[in-house]
Amino acid sequence: MPASAITDFIADLHLSPRTPEINQRFLHYLDGQAHQAGQIFILGDLFEAWPGDDAIDDPDDGGFAAAIVAALRRLSDAGTALSLMHGNRDFLLGETFAARCGARLLPDPFALTLPAASGSGLPEFRCILSHGDALCTNDHEYQAIRAQVRQPAFQATMLARPLAERKAMAAAFRQQSERAWEEKIRQGKLSDGDVATETTENFLREHHYATLIHGHTHLPATHVHTIDGKNVERWVLADWRKDSGEILRFDGRQLCRIAV
Repeated sequence: MPASAITDFIADLHLSPRTPEINQRFLHYLDGQAHQAGQIFILGDLFEAWPGDDAIDDPDDGGFAAAIVAALRRLSDAGTALSLMHGNRDFLLGETFAARCGARLLPDPFALTLPAASGSGLPEFRCILSHGDALCTNDHEYQAIRAQVRQPAFQATMLARPLAERKAMAAAFRQQSERAWEEKIRQGKLSDGDVATETTENFLREHHYATLIHGHTHLPATHVHTIDGKNVERWVLADWRKDSGEILRFDGRQLCRIAV
C-alpha cells in the first residue's frame, strides 16, 4: 500500500518534560512508523499543558518542546501531511506552532473523506474527527470551564501574560484537574468524564452517520451506535503511557489499532 493511502490518528499523548518515556516513544514513532503514512491527524492533547507558542524556545525546559517541533518538522518535510486539533490541555496551540511543524490547525469537529483502496468494496471512507471533550456534557463543571477557555478574549488575555506566569497557571490548572478526577473517583462519578449518549447520538445524526474518531476520555474502545436504524461506529483513541502507545490506522480498507 503506497504511503499516500495510509492515514494515522492519535490523541492524548500528554507530552511534557515530566514524561521522558512517552516523549521518546513519540519521537521513535515520528522517525519510524509515521513515515508509512501519507497523513497524520493529532486529535488534541499532544501536550500535557501548552502555555503558548513562545514555549517552543523556552530555555528552561531543557529543549523539550523544540525537540518535538523539530521531529514533527522532519516528518512534514519528508512528505507526510500533519494536522493538529486542540485538546482540553493544549487549547493555546497557535498558528506559530503549526507553521514551525509544517502542520495545519483543524477546527473541532472536522469532517474527513478518505479514498478507499481498489478492491476494498468501499467507494470512500467518511469520518468525523473530534477531540471528544465537547461530547462529555454530563460533566457540567468541565463544560463551564471549556466554554470560558475557548473564548478568544480569554486566550488573548492569557497570552498577554509573561511565559513564566502562564506556566505557573498551567501547573495549577493541572493540579486542579487531577484533584477533580480524584474526587470523581471518590464519588463514583467517573462516567461523567465519558461522552454522553444522547449528545453523541445527536452529534452523529447531525454529521450524517459518519464514523466518529475521538480521544479525550482515555477509554479506548470501538462502539456501535444504532441511530435511526443505522449502525454507526465510534472509535475512541488510546491515551499514551510510559509503557504503551497506540495509533489508529486507516489503510484504505479498514481501521486497525497498532501498538507503538
